[in-house]
Amino acid sequence: MDNKQQLLAFALCGLVSLAQAGEKEELLKLRNTTTNLIKELVKQGVLTEKVADEMIKRAEADAEKQAANQAKAGGATDATPAEPGEVRVPYVPDFVKDEIRQQVRSELRADVTQDVIKEAKTQQWGVPSALPDWINRFKLSGDLRLRSQGDYMAPGNNAPGASGYYYNYQAINNGASAINDLSNDAFYNTTTGRQWFRERLRLAIDAKINDSLKTGIRLATGNIPNPISTNQTLGNYGGQYQFNLDRAFLKYEAVDTDGYKWLTVAGGRTQNPWFVGGGEFTGGSELVWDADLSFEGLYSTARHNLSSSDGIAEKSDSSRSVFMTVGAFPLQDSINNRATAGGAFSQSQSSHNKWMFGGQTGLEWGFDNQDVFSMAAAYYDYQNIKASVNNSQNLVNGLNSNCGTNTANNNQSVPQFMQGGNSLTSICETNGVVGLAGLASDFKIVNVNGSYNMAMFAPYHVVLAGDFAKNIGNVMRNTALLNPYNSGTTAWQVRMDAGWPKVDRNGQWNVFAQYRYIESNAVLDAYTDSDFHLGGTNAKGWSMGGNYGIMKNTWLTGRWLSTDVITGPKWGIDTLQLDINTRF
Repeated sequence: MDNKQQLLAFALCGLVSLAQAGEKEELLKLRNTTTNLIKELVKQGVLTEKVADEMIKRAEADAEKQAANQAKAGGATDATPAEPGEVRVPYVPDFVKDEIRQQVRSELRADVTQDVIKEAKTQQWGVPSALPDWINRFKLSGDLRLRSQGDYMAPGNNAPGASGYYYNYQAINNGASAINDLSNDAFYNTTTGRQWFRERLRLAIDAKINDSLKTGIRLATGNIPNPISTNQTLGNYGGQYQFNLDRAFLKYEAVDTDGYKWLTVAGGRTQNPWFVGGGEFTGGSELVWDADLSFEGLYSTARHNLSSSDGIAEKSDSSRSVFMTVGAFPLQDSINNRATAGGAFSQSQSSHNKWMFGGQTGLEWGFDNQDVFSMAAAYYDYQNIKASVNNSQNLVNGLNSNCGTNTANNNQSVPQFMQGGNSLTSICETNGVVGLAGLASDFKIVNVNGSYNMAMFAPYHVVLAGDFAKNIGNVMRNTALLNPYNSGTTAWQVRMDAGWPKVDRNGQWNVFAQYRYIESNAVLDAYTDSDFHLGGTNAKGWSMGGNYGIMKNTWLTGRWLSTDVITGPKWGIDTLQLDINTRF
């Protein structure tokens, strides 16, 4: 029997003894010893908090059952018929009497406390340590990260055809000219390395409105045009940091009689509602969604507990449930006040608003050895994001241009944000030079991901995870494509993590390694990971690293990413990130 089994056996023996003890002193001694032991097992990672709670619940249930049997047996020992008018009281064990006394004291204490507080408010007494009720409804939390990042371009990037090949169409849409401006504004940097320092600060406030409804806001550094990064680049003595409203939402949670949260409904600017695999241990996959992305819209998640009817799983240390999430998220609102040639306002363009509708269903299955298998399948459907091309051509100020005659639909189809990699087409041109570019593809993404968390080496865990995405939308395949990126529609990732499930104390650690392959049109490049190949699609490569705790709520992170493009001239990038993280 190994150490873990010995500790568990000792804990269970203590709980059985607790139910049988008759003396108050022995009862309290065994109860405190067993409770402290279970807490220590949780702290060391041998048991999860959920498993510990279930063990205690089962022990208490067994104790109550044994107490009832003892009381019944005690009452049956006297077989003498009762005399008329005689009232017999069954024997009540001492530990049952103690529990009754404690329960009465607790209930009485609560009632007396409420009366005292009520009277104190009425009489305006000075009550030490008393706080206003509204303070208890608020929770403040946050984190701060300092990062040193080095980006190193591969020597082969200087090969003929590589320089000046990868156009930055986000910059071109913002006004950079691919002909008159040959600086880095019009092209991606493929040859010059960079060493830079960055900082991230996030501050969250959650407020409890009532038992079922809460609201939350989060402020974060970053810049407004970029939805997937909350980093602030240092070297800003000429100005101040931007601190933006990153989240603002209402959330309703329905709880059943066993305390199980079976329904969540949230609206506003919220956290990512989709299961991305891995949990806090791995941070979740960023194949489809960058970890810093917030969602604007409405979603609902329903869960069904596969545990037994009494709220305790059939296996005392397992967690089993199925869930389903649906959501609707507006991406860009149409401009409906564009004047027509006759001076009248155009009809509402609300039918051309950009939306993302999604649905996901998944399963979490815990085993009796504390291993957990999780998986989910999702479908994300983007509406009205494909480019609307201007086919008319006019002579404007001596230039052959059709950008000045764009319709509201054309302008609406220009992406608000792109990282690069998706196939594009020209919306309008001036003398053959692209003026505005838009997506050449529809995006209807099928996504399947899962993970297996092995706890056999507890407190150390090993997690194996995989993620697969496929765009089944219509993809343009002709010579009108602006960039010669492949028209591939598949992305996948495999990952392994090992170490402590959570690193926030001195000496705790974990390490990870992953490989990712993401073709041009597999996912929307605007929302995928901003660190892998410095953001976007049409990339493949490795990343590896780890975390090490140096003190409470403070840990170090190191990560190395080595990537290259899938199609096109060589564009290899190696990135080294060194972080110090704090949580408060």
